[in-house]
Amino acid sequence: MTPREALRDAARRFAFSPTARLDAELLLAHALNITRERLLLTLDDHPVPDGFAALAARRAAHEPVAYITGTRAFWTIDLHVGPGVLVPRADSETLLDAAVDHFKGTQGPRRILDLGTGPGTLLLAALDQWPDAHGEGVDASDTALGYARRNAEALGLAARARLARGDWADGITATYDLILTNPPYVEAGAALPEEVAAYEPAAALFAGADGLDDYHRIARQLPPLLAPGGVACVEIGADQGRSAAALFLDRGLSVSIRRDLGDRDRCLVVTG
Repeated sequence: MTPREALRDAARRFAFSPTARLDAELLLAHALNITRERLLLTLDDHPVPDGFAALAARRAAHEPVAYITGTRAFWTIDLHVGPGVLVPRADSETLLDAAVDHFKGTQGPRRILDLGTGPGTLLLAALDQWPDAHGEGVDASDTALGYARRNAEALGLAARARLARGDWADGITATYDLILTNPPYVEAGAALPEEVAAYEPAAALFAGADGLDDYHRIARQLPPLLAPGGVACVEIGADQGRSAAALFLDRGLSVSIRRDLGDRDRCLVVTG
């Protein structure tokens, strides 16, 4: 089988995925230990490696591509990921877009807090964006913090990133110019794609009957954490704009809603 035939066959097997061809290309590039860009430029120069069939079988069983390759690109960085952590998604880049707009024309945030940091997704992307900033990432999962520490080291950001186990903002008394958070927001019992439901950690997905459990806590904790002129960028589900925003408005905060590239509500932009 030629590489082109292997990609076509794999993409057919991945028909459940909206990015079937991309998935196949990423897996073949991973099997060849080259970038996807290099693969596309030199596709006919390579044999199909023996390991590609096993990788394709894993994806055909709906395992996330990021778990198979062990990496995921996000914003300007590449992150190590795997079982036990939420796979970074392009929709979450909406939070960084909102933060960049908020600090436009300034030196940017100096102190950053990421609540529920997972593998360090939002914190490390923000630290890469603003080289003079320092930040803290909090997560309740030791597995997630292990990935976050590995990523901070790999990206050369460990000296500027403090990572700690915690329960949202409990015990935090400092103030921050930028607060980022992507809490669980899926309603209990909601139907999810198999690659999400069967593989990604439920604790990072589900948040009670209406998906708002963790927003109640974050909204209560947020006001004293925001420095003057600071902003919190809070990820939400596409149908939670009004319901989640109301919790922050009730705390006397100002809220606007940022939409993602799919034109869906995705981020609460919260200021004092």
